[in-house]
Amino acid sequence: MSADRLTLSQIAWLVAYAFGMAGGQMLFKAAALRYTPDSLPGERILSLLYNGYFLGAVVLYVGLTVLWVWLLTFTPLSRAYPFVALAFAVTPLLGGWVFNEPMAPRLFVGIVIVLVGLFLIAG
Repeated sequence: MSADRLTLSQIAWLVAYAFGMAGGQMLFKAAALRYTPDSLPGERILSLLYNGYFLGAVVLYVGLTVLWVWLLTFTPLSRAYPFVALAFAVTPLLGGWVFNEPMAPRLFVGIVIVLVGLFLIAG
């Protein structure tokens, strides 16, 4: 592996990681929509432990952590970490699409800037 260029396989794994992170955020949002904040603290914790979306997000993040460590065994951190920014672009788009959250033009401009930055750093 060259220190200058990532392989297509590395890029695919890093993109999958970023999309997994965005998926985890979608699960956390779904869990938050089913959360009961007006209950007692113990009941709130139990409601999270019985929330399938929350548990799914935790399991996904554990798996993503293992994936990240594996990726770092053959990818320099300085080349891999910028791909995390891809999750910053994908997550708001999914939030708007899945949860009907507001998406202003500024959001799209910011996403384009993030993607251009990722291209400049990792390209």
